[in-house]
Amino acid sequence: MQSDTRGLAALLLVTAVWGTTFPAMKLLSGHLDALQIIWLRFAIALLVLAPLWPGMRPSERRWGLLLGALLFLAFWLQIEGLVRTSSNRNAFVTGLNVLVVPLLAMLALRRRYGWRLWAACALACLGMALMFHEDGPWNLGDTLTLCSTAFYATYILTLEAAARRNAAAPLRAARLAAAQAGVMCVAAFALLLVRHGHAWSTGMGALSGPAWAALLYLGLLASVLVVTLQAWGQQRVDALRSAIIFGLEPVFAAVTAWLLLGERMGAVALAGAALVVLALIWSQWQPPRPAP
Repeated sequence: MQSDTRGLAALLLVTAVWGTTFPAMKLLSGHLDALQIIWLRFAIALLVLAPLWPGMRPSERRWGLLLGALLFLAFWLQIEGLVRTSSNRNAFVTGLNVLVVPLLAMLALRRRYGWRLWAACALACLGMALMFHEDGPWNLGDTLTLCSTAFYATYILTLEAAARRNAAAPLRAARLAAAQAGVMCVAAFALLLVRHGHAWSTGMGALSGPAWAALLYLGLLASVLVVTLQAWGQQRVDALRSAIIFGLEPVFAAVTAWLLLGERMGAVALAGAALVVLALIWSQWQPPRPAP
């Protein structure tokens, strides 16, 4: 699987949109619980993508169901974490999937990495310590977000595996996204019924105009477009090269939270955030080889 400039551009757009979703989810988390947000978001996405189900190939359905299950767990834990921590902290802990991806690849797939990765891990830990020293100690929300990060790193590696194993007949990105939206919608609704019973829709009818606008943004742009673009982009860019692009997500998230939510980061926290981003990028940077 060779890198493609269009694939990199698609993943950069995915990352930029991801960064803008944190304030939207933070707004909604004040009215709805995590399962309600996921169900409404992907119900909207499924309405748009449902016409693609009839023409889906068996391989697209199988991979889509597996990816949808991983994505559901990542989203659920991320939103549960976001309820308990700030938008900025949630975004930066989520961004650590750039380090978790190569660590999982090394442990599960026997891939080898050098000292640069371990140095980046130490740098990221130092950056997080600076961030949380100023903004309060590590909390349950941060732990849930870190668990979400592990599932999302698994999702990224699984997308790469799907592309590699179907290179002869590439999976169609929009149909793969449709299968994932179906899993997300069904899983969220089933757990809503288990958790809340007949009161599963509590709070939905009283949503404000801005809350519905946030839901439409999440459902259409951040789900239909982003899930499709990520599937398309990762068929052209391997998981580790994708990771360096995803490392920019906390930057977009911090800027959006500052503009829309008024969240501020002091000098120490900003220095820590800069170290995290530096670690994320450095962990994936490949110095050019000298010419023979």
